[in-house]
Amino acid sequence: CKILRCNSEYVAATLHLRGPERGAAFCTALRSYSLCTRRTARTCRGDLAFHSAVHGIEDLMIQNNCSKEGPTAPPRPRPPAPKPHGFESLDVCDYERSFLYKHGRPPGFQHCAAFGDPHIRTFHDDFHTCRVEGSWPLLDNDYLFVQATSSPVAKGSNATVTSKLTIIFKNMKECIDQKVYQAELDNVPAAFQDGSIDGGARPGGSSLAIRERSPGRHVEIRAGYIGTTIAVRQAGRQLSFSIRAAEEAARAFTEEQDLQLCVGGCPRGQRISRSPRGRGRVPAETARALCREMLPVEDVYFQSCVFDVVTSGDANFTMAARGALEDARLFLADAEKLHIFQ
Repeated sequence: CKILRCNSEYVAATLHLRGPERGAAFCTALRSYSLCTRRTARTCRGDLAFHSAVHGIEDLMIQNNCSKEGPTAPPRPRPPAPKPHGFESLDVCDYERSFLYKHGRPPGFQHCAAFGDPHIRTFHDDFHTCRVEGSWPLLDNDYLFVQATSSPVAKGSNATVTSKLTIIFKNMKECIDQKVYQAELDNVPAAFQDGSIDGGARPGGSSLAIRERSPGRHVEIRAGYIGTTIAVRQAGRQLSFSIRAAEEAARAFTEEQDLQLCVGGCPRGQRISRSPRGRGRVPAETARALCREMLPVEDVYFQSCVFDVVTSGDANFTMAARGALEDARLFLADAEKLHIFQ
């Protein structure tokens, strides 16, 4: 069913029509729209969008006194004006709709996550466990800056956990004011630092919005103007971060912005094995049993869970791995990439 193509062609043909001279051209566009729907009738019979379009065309033709007979070639649409940041679209603050109009297909997406020790799943599906103490950038591109601050999971331990997350949505002239979101342990707010819950007073302000999924424990931030969704969670004594980002937004950085854990993973000197040696705070078999209740597939999420429970002695780390897996299931376009085995 290609009704979306018909819809896009109609929108493009009528977008620039203004004033008294729009009548004839508008009727021509409606007849072209009607012709397009008739050509897709066989494949779209069960599609609600198709039937809505058919009825909508009939109503518009009556309202505008349009004859069903007449020219059907649509007026040549005015090409969209170039937009800052490399986006060209009908609506620069609706990235997915803009991309579909421009390319005739939905955009591609990438997924990154940081949870537990922290463990990093990069945009390229590499998986590292890190010793990164202090503040490290997860993302640093033209649209987003995300910084994770880590501290030792326990006194004397090499393992660290994320104790603070700072997310900066950079100013985008047509859509949003710059917004800063900050979460710390036991403080996962459902608002930006200035107390707002959206992108501000600009025309596209609603294209950035934050909502609470679980009070004080889980928030979701949707940035529709860059095709991006972010989840922030707290499980036990650690924070986790997950993102589904449009490929174009995720790749919008320069060579100088080379340190991004979501892009390159942990620096080699900061990677540690997920098979801890020596005496843990919980026996490995006990940790495996706890993690198996939450994570029946023994993939890297399961391995990370066992490592975290053994190292920290905190059974709540099973929830951190489970939450990261749930986010990956929602954010990954390809279900076959959900589980990673190493």
